[in-house]
Amino acid sequence: MPLPPLKDQFDALLRLPSISCTQADLDQSNLPVVELLASWLSDLGFECRILPIANQPGKANLLASFGSGPGGLVMAGHTDTVPCNPERWQHDPFALTEANNRWYGLGSCDMKGFFPLIIEAVRSYLNQPFKHPLIILATADEESSMSGARALVAADFSQARHAIIGEPTGMRPIRLHKGIMMERIDIIGQAGHSSDPGLGHNAMEAMHAVISDLLQLRGSWQKRWSNPLFGVPTPTLNLGCIHGGDNPNRICAKCALEFDIRPLPGMDGDELRAAIRERLLPIAAEHQVQIDYKPLFPGVPAFETPADAPIVRACEELTGQSAGAVAFATEGPYLNQLGMQTLILGPGDIDQAHQPDEFLALDRLQPTIDLLQGLIRRFCLQ
Repeated sequence: MPLPPLKDQFDALLRLPSISCTQADLDQSNLPVVELLASWLSDLGFECRILPIANQPGKANLLASFGSGPGGLVMAGHTDTVPCNPERWQHDPFALTEANNRWYGLGSCDMKGFFPLIIEAVRSYLNQPFKHPLIILATADEESSMSGARALVAADFSQARHAIIGEPTGMRPIRLHKGIMMERIDIIGQAGHSSDPGLGHNAMEAMHAVISDLLQLRGSWQKRWSNPLFGVPTPTLNLGCIHGGDNPNRICAKCALEFDIRPLPGMDGDELRAAIRERLLPIAAEHQVQIDYKPLFPGVPAFETPADAPIVRACEELTGQSAGAVAFATEGPYLNQLGMQTLILGPGDIDQAHQPDEFLALDRLQPTIDLLQGLIRRFCLQ
């Protein structure tokens, strides 16, 4: 079957909903997207492998390889999107709409639209000998659990030296981002009548002490760690939500706090959690309460690729921009764990991601294709 034109590829991918979400009723399979990409790439001569994600029915990664030899280049992206509210869109989120010199649709910017641009870039070189392989990686569940990238790490996938992830960066190379940790602390005390504090153990008062210590810990981290490449140069700890108690005249028996930490590159998540646990122990003893602490999800490590890495230098030369840092997280640290020097660089803008009427500007298409072709020449043909 002939490969569809670029615009039709965009449209076909957008018409296959692949929402990933922590809420089971909104979560969808990404298999239709993976299978469509595999069919196109197979027709172009790529060797394609669809890799199901363990214990997640309907979820899979795609590995498509062209050429052989040492080294090579990975061009990566995720096949899933966030949920959307169609009633807030002026255009159909599940179809391509061209208007205002833009292509609208859910995933056009973040980031199904990256795959047709890769295909368009590589088509011109398929008759040339590849000295190093080109690998197209399409992952599952980046927008929720990162399970696709985690599965690659668990399987020890390491088939290339360099990687680019086409997340929306406005065509600016990105070599650093902060990590994400979302944590929960539950305190269990003992209820009693409020007229006599000795009848119980107040979980909310214990949580007050916990919060005070967390804020002190945040201050110590911010004094120790700073990176001027970030708009917010220090690590952050945000107290996100708190729940506790049930009536003013009862000693609070239970209190729960959820908070978010954004560590800088170089900060170890396990060490941060150990520091928090160390502070919780004396509070539990003083207030005679039980304190349980656990992450809400495994977290995403901070990401950093060295400034002198070949992929960083190549993208700086091709774009004319210095590599920088962003606040949002990506699959970059997982590819780095697999031994690939990774850069984040894509045509969309993060301001358009996760928003109604998401779009990709048409004047970004050809510069992206040119950039990807430059990377193919440098890392696969030379």
